[in-house]
Amino acid sequence: MDQSSLLLRRIDAQRNMARYYVLSIEPTLFGDIAVVRRWGRLGCHGRQIIEICADRAAACRAMARYAEAKRRRGYG
Repeated sequence: MDQSSLLLRRIDAQRNMARYYVLSIEPTLFGDIAVVRRWGRLGCHGRQIIEICADRAAACRAMARYAEAKRRRGYG
């Protein structure tokens, strides 16, 4: 199975801000499709949320929605 992922970063030295946001579409152990969101400060372990989707198309839509929201907030 193939895996899709996207890495977004937001770095602002003046505000001491160095963050990352990773979105990926991954298969689960039970054959489902999940959107995995990981985020935190660069160089540190962050947090993670796994969202199970009905199918790959739904996972792609969710990933696009999350990516657009982060881009509006300055991630790129």
